[in-house]
Amino acid sequence: MTAPRYDVLGIGNAIVDVIARAEDDFLVAQGMHKGGMALIDEARAAKIYDAMGPATEASGGSAANTIVGVASFGCKAAFVGKVKDDPLGKAFAHDIRAARVAFETKPATHGPSTARCYIMVTPDGERTMNTYLGAAQDLTPADIDEDMIAAAAVVYLEGYLWDPPHAKEAFVKAAGIAHKAGRKVALTLSDSFCVDRYRGEFLDLIRKGTVDIVFANEHELHSLYQTSDFATAAVALQKDAKLAVVTRSEKGCVVVTPDRTEAVEAMRVANVVDVTGAGDLFAAGFLSGLARGKDNKTSAKLGALAASEVIQHMGARPAVSLQALAAENGLVL
Repeated sequence: MTAPRYDVLGIGNAIVDVIARAEDDFLVAQGMHKGGMALIDEARAAKIYDAMGPATEASGGSAANTIVGVASFGCKAAFVGKVKDDPLGKAFAHDIRAARVAFETKPATHGPSTARCYIMVTPDGERTMNTYLGAAQDLTPADIDEDMIAAAAVVYLEGYLWDPPHAKEAFVKAAGIAHKAGRKVALTLSDSFCVDRYRGEFLDLIRKGTVDIVFANEHELHSLYQTSDFATAAVALQKDAKLAVVTRSEKGCVVVTPDRTEAVEAMRVANVVDVTGAGDLFAAGFLSGLARGKDNKTSAKLGALAASEVIQHMGARPAVSLQALAAENGLVL
């Protein structure tokens, strides 16, 4: 097997985040489910934008945030996702390349505009998302470059890709190419409502070995196994997955393998500002450690470190070099 050109390659929705602070009563008035992610159409997107307060724009998308985190750790990173050749699409491409991520997916020249996600951050730091997928859902198998996929030590896929049918086909194609090349495939379950929609299919991906590594938070795990008891769900996951990591907010995370379950503490945080991207950046740290040959516990500590950094400021991408932050904390990649 040839040495990988990339440590981690992510495939996901290329989205521009539009982030604003909001009170709980705004969410109620807009019919939003606090802490969740709703898919919306362009008309609903326009109404939310008109109603929300002052906002900042930043390139985002779950897998893209993870891959930018991977690059911040000093690892070699690449991303595959669809934008349109419009101002938001150009901004997304500029931002991700400026973060030292290889991004070669051709933009669409017609069809819906570049995807955007309206993120409402309440005073407790919780984020509520409304996503217009636009051009992102037009990712197809033709956008999957076999050479790029085969050149990545780990291919990371986001569960949100399971919504658009062509993106789902691209997801499966990429997993097949990666395994043929002897590489690993990772999946984040993305959102408990996403799991509700595709529970059976996600379980098949895990049980059949289409994915080697699974990332989930507690809510997603409970949804996957339809139980409110964490221990019961963790035992079920242990039987199904080769390697899984379940994040538990301030309680840290649990690394699950067929022969053991290991808890790893969270990093202490003085002030939680915005939890947007916490799971994405945790995955960045864990995958960076894994790709560089670290053990599961060390990889989980890197994940906890990255998550703790991103929740202390607005936005879903690191504000400092994660490689330098890791070194300061005795975690050298």
